[in-house]
Amino acid sequence: MNGLEELFRLHEVGARATAVEVIFTVLICFALQLLITYSYIRTHRGRFYSQSFVHTLVIVGVTISVIIIVIGSNIARAFSLAGALSIIRFRSAIRDPRDVAYVFFSMGVGLACGAGLFTAAVILSVLLSLIVVLLETTDYGRNEDKLKLLKITLPENLNYEGLYDDVLNKYTDQHSFLSVRTVSLGTMFEVVYSVRVKRGISEKEMIDEVRERNGNLNVALLLDEQSYD
Repeated sequence: MNGLEELFRLHEVGARATAVEVIFTVLICFALQLLITYSYIRTHRGRFYSQSFVHTLVIVGVTISVIIIVIGSNIARAFSLAGALSIIRFRSAIRDPRDVAYVFFSMGVGLACGAGLFTAAVILSVLLSLIVVLLETTDYGRNEDKLKLLKITLPENLNYEGLYDDVLNKYTDQHSFLSVRTVSLGTMFEVVYSVRVKRGISEKEMIDEVRERNGNLNVALLLDEQSYD
């Protein structure tokens, strides 16, 4: 019996958890991460979400739980792992602040599972998932007069300065010039405005009037400022 117990011990000297305990922690954390990612998928508002990001949430949460087990109360081991993790560089930029929140959500549950606080992990997963669903269902914090981005492509021989001031004054309550850059190998300008379209105004009429002055080149009205590159 003693030999069987030793077999299930982690091979590292001084480890505080058995292999059975680690497996149990991983499975519990995995199940909770599935709940977290399900709430993310169901409440995502964009046209599409990244499957890789969903998988990353699960992997990060489960990995954190095992890291906490490995560290235990060993300070030297904690510093060693911190040094090893500090060399990791993440090159994928997270553009949506909500995705950052979900990363912390996943890590928090992983930390609780690794510390053996399964009750706290379950409560956090269930309650915060319900809160996210509630916020999404009630459309809490929605800005009815949200600013939009107006991108206009212009030929290089056309002076863009003040070109659309009268049009924007006619169709918007607020507008501001954000940027200009060359596109199509320098043969075109792309100007970007931040606009708030007046209530009851047809956005199509505004776009049609804009196109009359840019030679029917590309015009884009972005509904979400996070779409801006």
